[in-house]
Amino acid sequence: MQLMDIDKQTYRKNTNLVIMGFVASLAILALVYGGVLIHFFGATETVSGESTGNFHLNLIGVILAMLTCGAVLNTQKQKPFMREVYYVWRLKQLHNQIYRKLTKIKQAADNEEVNAFIILSFYFASLKQVYTLDDNTLTISTVDKDLMQLNDKIAALGLTITPDLFEPEMLDQI
Repeated sequence: MQLMDIDKQTYRKNTNLVIMGFVASLAILALVYGGVLIHFFGATETVSGESTGNFHLNLIGVILAMLTCGAVLNTQKQKPFMREVYYVWRLKQLHNQIYRKLTKIKQAADNEEVNAFIILSFYFASLKQVYTLDDNTLTISTVDKDLMQLNDKIAALGLTITPDLFEPEMLDQI
């Protein structure tokens, strides 16, 4: 995966619209699906002050709403409007995969394995990008420090490594 230049304002605007649209759609669809299910399959007699016994139908309505919203997002992920949002979502997934193996990757880097340097270079550069886009100013200085230390070590070894060399398959080799 290659790092892309992302316009922060466009990313923030589109992300907020996607989140608001998802939440609103989820709420409305859950109510609609729940209402329809209760209408056709719900308890017909209720006692004042008692539960209607339709919890399971409302829960099914919420699950159907989540599936519907997820399916719609999945169909829209390749649209230009979703470009930045989907890119950052994929980056965050890669961050999770790398983080789970970070100890092994750092050990491999200590053993001067080139793929470990490439993975770490991508990881720190992409973390910096995501933290900047998400205004995460608390931990960006740590990432800058880690990236600078990594680049110093790479330079000391005389290697030429950039984040663009990263391929997700490299994680399977560590």
